[in-house]
Amino acid sequence: MARRLLGIPLVMFALATLVFVAMRLLPGSPTAALAGGGTNLTAEEIARNEARAGEALGLDKPLLTQYVSYLDDLVHLRFGSSFFGSNSVLHMLGDALPGTIELTLAAMTVAVLLGVSAGIAAALRKGTWIDTATRAVATVSFSLPWFALGVIAIVVFGVWLRWLPVLGRLPSSLDYRPTTNFVLLDAVLQNRPELIGPWIQHLILPATTLALSMAGYITRIVRASVLDVLGDDFVRTARMKGLTEGVVVRRHVLRNSWLPIVTVLGLQFGSLLGGSVITETVFSYGGVGRLLVQGVLQRDYPVVQGAALAIALLFVLVNYAVDVLYMILDPRIRKG
Repeated sequence: MARRLLGIPLVMFALATLVFVAMRLLPGSPTAALAGGGTNLTAEEIARNEARAGEALGLDKPLLTQYVSYLDDLVHLRFGSSFFGSNSVLHMLGDALPGTIELTLAAMTVAVLLGVSAGIAAALRKGTWIDTATRAVATVSFSLPWFALGVIAIVVFGVWLRWLPVLGRLPSSLDYRPTTNFVLLDAVLQNRPELIGPWIQHLILPATTLALSMAGYITRIVRASVLDVLGDDFVRTARMKGLTEGVVVRRHVLRNSWLPIVTVLGLQFGSLLGGSVITETVFSYGGVGRLLVQGVLQRDYPVVQGAALAIALLFVLVNYAVDVLYMILDPRIRKG
C-alpha cells in the first residue's frame, strides 16, 4: 500500500504533462481574446496587443521553458492565476470543488442504491419477467449518454412539469455566503436550515442524471456477481443446513460478491467525475467540471491545468481507498 501511495505523484506528473501538451495543441490562444478584437482596432494594433499579452503571461517563451516553469510551480504548490480576471486558481478550485464532491457523492449514493438492489433482485429471480425487465431497463439507462439524460430531465421535469429547478446549486434569490461552500455543512454551521430544501431540489436532477447511467452498469455487474456466487458449493451447503433464503443471501452470497462490485464502484466513481464535466455544464451547476469547460473554451491554461489535476487527484485517491477496502474485505490479500 505504501508503494501504491508513492506512485500517486508519478500519476499526477504524467497527467500534468498530458494536460500541458494538450492545451498547447488546441487551436486558438488566450492572447487573442486578451488582445481585444474590437472593430475599432486595426490588425497591427491587435497583433501588438497579442504580443504584449503573450509577454506578460510568459507565453512568448519556448515551450520547454514554459513546461519547466509549470512543473516547478506544481512542485511548490503554486497553481497560478486565471488569465482572465487574475483570480487565484487555488481559490477558484476551493469554491468549485465542494459542488463537484456534493454532486458526485449524491449520484454515487443513488446509483449504488438502485444498481445493487436491482441487480440482486434480478439475480434471485433469474429467468423471470423481473429479471428480463431489470436487464432491459439497465441496458437502456447505461446506453444513454449523460447529456441526453440531462436534456430529457430538463425538458420533462423542469419545463413541462415544472417540478424541479434546472439551473445552479441554489436559487439566485437566496442569500448564501459560503463558509466551506458545502451547502449542507454550511447550513449546520450557520444555523440556516432553510438552505437544505432548495439545495436538495437543485441537486436532484443533475445527481439523478449522473446516477442513472451508472446504476444500469452496476445492475449488470451485481447480477452477474451474485449469480456466480449462487452456484458455489458453500451456498448449496448453507441451504441444506436449513438456513432461510434471506440469511443465505445476506451472510454468504452478498459477502462473497462484494469484491468485483467494489472494483466497479471505484472505477465508476472516476466516470462520475468525468460525467460531472458534462452534467455541470448542462445544468449550470457550479463545480470543477463547469470550471474546466469554461477554461478550455477561453484557453485559460492555469484554470484547465488546475481543474484537471483536481479531478485526477480525486480519482486516484478513490482508487487507493478501493485498494484499502479490498484488504479489509478479502483476508487473502492481507496474507499475500
